[in-house]
Amino acid sequence: MSERNPLPYILTAIGTVVATVAVLSAYGYLHFAKPEDALLLNDYTMLKTIPGEDYRVSLKPADQVARCIDGVLVLFDTQQKGLTGVLVDNRKRAVRCMPEADPL
Repeated sequence: MSERNPLPYILTAIGTVVATVAVLSAYGYLHFAKPEDALLLNDYTMLKTIPGEDYRVSLKPADQVARCIDGVLVLFDTQQKGLTGVLVDNRKRAVRCMPEADPL
């Protein structure tokens, strides 16, 4: 039996990973998050509605749009295209939502 030199295999594996990351990044499938991409949970406040009491909100809509996907509330940013996130509480638990019922 002859011993094989593992160096070419190691270099090939490293080169493959680097090439894969470069191609995925070039085609936009890979995104490295920056701190300015994050929206902090404390930027949001829940207004509790009580029957018979009025509450006021701004007429100007927020820069985010929410959608219920697989029972989880997902936020899409309208200013920064491609920026999406899941709304979580202070314990990093996803805020659940109920999909709209089909009209009868």
